[in-house]
Amino acid sequence: MFSSRRIITVSELTSYIKGVFERDALLASLWVKGEISNLKQAGSGHIYFTLKDSNSCVKSVMFRSRATRLLFSPENGMSVRVRGYVSVYERDGSYQLYAEEMEPEGVGALHVAFEQLKEKLRLEGLFEQSKKKRLPALPGCIAIVTSPTGAAIRDMIEIIGRRWPGALIILAPVTVQGDTAPGQIAAAIRMINAHGRAEVIIAGRGGGSLEELWAFNTEEVARAIYNSRIPVISAVGHETDFTIADLAADLRAPTPSAAAELVVPVKSDIEYTLATLGHRMIRALGKELQGAGRRLENCTQSRIFRRPVDAICGPRAMACDNSIKELQNSAGRFIAVSKNKFSHLAGRLNTLSPLGTLARGYSVCIKADSGHIVRDAGEIAPGDRVNIELHRGSIKCEVKDVAVNDS
Repeated sequence: MFSSRRIITVSELTSYIKGVFERDALLASLWVKGEISNLKQAGSGHIYFTLKDSNSCVKSVMFRSRATRLLFSPENGMSVRVRGYVSVYERDGSYQLYAEEMEPEGVGALHVAFEQLKEKLRLEGLFEQSKKKRLPALPGCIAIVTSPTGAAIRDMIEIIGRRWPGALIILAPVTVQGDTAPGQIAAAIRMINAHGRAEVIIAGRGGGSLEELWAFNTEEVARAIYNSRIPVISAVGHETDFTIADLAADLRAPTPSAAAELVVPVKSDIEYTLATLGHRMIRALGKELQGAGRRLENCTQSRIFRRPVDAICGPRAMACDNSIKELQNSAGRFIAVSKNKFSHLAGRLNTLSPLGTLARGYSVCIKADSGHIVRDAGEIAPGDRVNIELHRGSIKCEVKDVAVNDS
């Protein structure tokens, strides 16, 4: 009984089931919608996730070759539609969905990609108004990054030439749609900065669908615009079109033609303004000269200009004379007072002076040997020599006798 049984290995069973799956036309290519969970982006670039609904789930994988083509970043909780095929992963013996395309459920993938990139760059500060560069008022050289064959470049050249004849235009020809467009646009902006001659850059193209304008919604172009040392004007599509490049640029123009009008003024308007300012300056200068003439005439009629010596020296000379007279009077008063003080002090000195006493008939007796004044007869003895100082002259004497007054 058992010998008639066919026994197969697990690998053979798994391989058989895989073949059944792969021969099924429905499972070979189908769209599945669900919610992403357990999203994991491997270092290899593959994306692993689970696609689920309220009742079931299926393991899914998108290989790097397909994942790099996604215009948006899948996230957990995002409802998506996935196109791919179902097969068996033999190692685990489980079936899974091999995703080849993915788009958000309800809104387009481009719209989701736009919002995701806009939020990312906003958080990095690429759209800050404080970092916007001012456009030159009268640029001598303008660089335009656009297609060389489109109507946009013809319109811009015609408008710039009409408004500001003589302005130098540098065209950086690029592809404005398709896979190579973002790289070409970003490279052109960097090249213009390296060249250094242009004073302002216009980057844009004519109108088109969202897909055709998508090159201006890429991160590569936005960063090139933000990092440009030269101010950049974005001019993409029509007035209703809005791109990431518009947010990153220093100024958004609704159309390429509007950009050409914004980048240069009308020459005749500038000439009129300059002429008006010139006339106003001449009138103001004339009024200033008239006022200065009147002030000069008033000065020449003043006393200081008609009789400068009297005006300058007269008051000072009178003040000098008065000062001299006052000084002389003060000196006279000081001398008179000083003379009176001197006479008074001289009188007092004469009264107290020994010479005054001698003049009145008194004399001074001085011992010849010691020079001491003799005040008492007891201080000398007979035979001593003394000098008698008189008012006029002196007498040298020898003492014969001494009479001492006991009282």
